[in-house]
Amino acid sequence: MGFERDALIAACAAHGRVARVVLAEVRGSAPREPGTAMLIWPEGQSGTVGGGTLEHELTRAARAALSGGGADRLSRHALGPDLGQCCGGHVLALTEIYDSARAEALPEDMIARGPGEMPLRVTRLLAQARNGTVAPRAQLVEGWMVEPVAHPTRQIWIWGAGHVGRALVSVLGPLPDVAITWVDTDMARFPGGNPPAGVTLLPASEPAALARYAPKAALHLIVTYSHALDLAVCDALLRHGFGFAGLIGSQTKKARFRKRLAEAGHGPDAFTRLTCPIGDPTLGKHPQQIALGVAVQVLHVEAQTQLGESPTKKDRA
Repeated sequence: MGFERDALIAACAAHGRVARVVLAEVRGSAPREPGTAMLIWPEGQSGTVGGGTLEHELTRAARAALSGGGADRLSRHALGPDLGQCCGGHVLALTEIYDSARAEALPEDMIARGPGEMPLRVTRLLAQARNGTVAPRAQLVEGWMVEPVAHPTRQIWIWGAGHVGRALVSVLGPLPDVAITWVDTDMARFPGGNPPAGVTLLPASEPAALARYAPKAALHLIVTYSHALDLAVCDALLRHGFGFAGLIGSQTKKARFRKRLAEAGHGPDAFTRLTCPIGDPTLGKHPQQIALGVAVQVLHVEAQTQLGESPTKKDRA
């Protein structure tokens, strides 16, 4: 989790002045952790800090500040006594008002701001975070809010822009720290309009040729309109390497691909590295049902990777 600088810049460009509300400090039981943030403008918002009443009050106050020319402010909220929530904790929220000039002037690594001269503790913390001796995290230090800028840590490649590919982008795109590379044979295959934030469109007449440009640890979801394309991508990824690769299909398709990849020179264990079929067939075959099952599977794979474990046999089935 971190300060989503690019999203703030985009929101200011689209809506003018934007309020950013971040949980600066959390004590006791609370819906979300420090560093959780949301963006608010007069007609809408993005993100959530959790807790219905807390978010409602923070959103109302942020809109009042936007309309009245309000300044940045820290506010303390006792979730039980003040807001009637079941959580018994206390939250300190920082509300800041940004326009494009202020947003674009923010640093690209660590963002620290607060009243008066920067405290020595904050100076040291920034230096330690930048030289890698301390893992950066969102925190309030002597009245100064310090946050690392968010950068994608999960690279997901989606091969195919049909109904299932579009459903996957809609489900996986909003996840934090995700960058999606979306591949298909022609630009006309993608939906019209600008792609969602964090999604890069990559048209290519021969999609499999792009596999060699993917990060070695990337996750791949293969859902093209053509079995031949699917097979070519599988072949290319097995030769290139990957963190996870999942293929949409049936048990019949799985058996055929196993045989054809063996004929292409891959060893007997190569196909066990691919997950086929992806998702949870028990959820149904509607594209959104497939996407939901795949998203859960991807999150499980990510969790296992962070714990230093290998995906389970079930994940690779």
